[in-house]
Amino acid sequence: MRAVAFVGFKKSGKTTTIEAVARVLKERGYRVAIAKSMHVDFDREGSDTWRFSKVADAVLVSASDTDALLFRAKDINALFSMVNADFLLLEGFKSVQHVPKVICARNEEDVRELNDGLAIAVSGVIASTGVEEIDGLPVIDSTREPERLAALVERRAFMLPNIDCGLCGFKCAEMARMIVNGEKTLRDCVVLSSKPKVTVKIDGHVLPMKDWVQELVEKTIKGMLSSMKGYREGRRIEIVIRED
Repeated sequence: MRAVAFVGFKKSGKTTTIEAVARVLKERGYRVAIAKSMHVDFDREGSDTWRFSKVADAVLVSASDTDALLFRAKDINALFSMVNADFLLLEGFKSVQHVPKVICARNEEDVRELNDGLAIAVSGVIASTGVEEIDGLPVIDSTREPERLAALVERRAFMLPNIDCGLCGFKCAEMARMIVNGEKTLRDCVVLSSKPKVTVKIDGHVLPMKDWVQELVEKTIKGMLSSMKGYREGRRIEIVIRED
């Protein structure tokens, strides 16, 4: 799955920009997911669902206009692992450091304040002023050139594992900046480029694991199975755990 974060301050055009890019990507046959970071309480204290969440691991809501699953992910990795799509478009998430970003800005000051080395383009309100480039970043108006911005996202979107394994010699945030700057590619991420000895999938999504975790899982499983009648050495061991 590839991802891009659309970051910007309030009223900078983030929603309009994401909507335009998502529509083009869908037209091109991709599966698109959108994650929105909110700065207000979604499930207000004292509501029925809030009370249910205090005694349940997850709460399902069925309303006349939509359905929802309310839960609290332990971290960003756990949240994003629920998504099954070709592209994940993030609205907000300024603190995320393992994906490239499109800055939605009202003015040039916004761009310079928000550019943390992960920006690949500028869009939003400022794009309607006729500015074509800011600090080397192309300024693309999503309302007039949605195909151009979507093509850039299609070409440059990526998402690193965000586990800071250190196998490449860098943290994921450092590697992400080098990829954006053209100094590295995704092939330089050891976790993404290597074929892992142990693969764990949860509902079809691969769970990233450091080498020592893979070794621990391998030895633990083999140790348990070796004492069982009928066990034999094999080139491939498959274990499926169902919750249904």
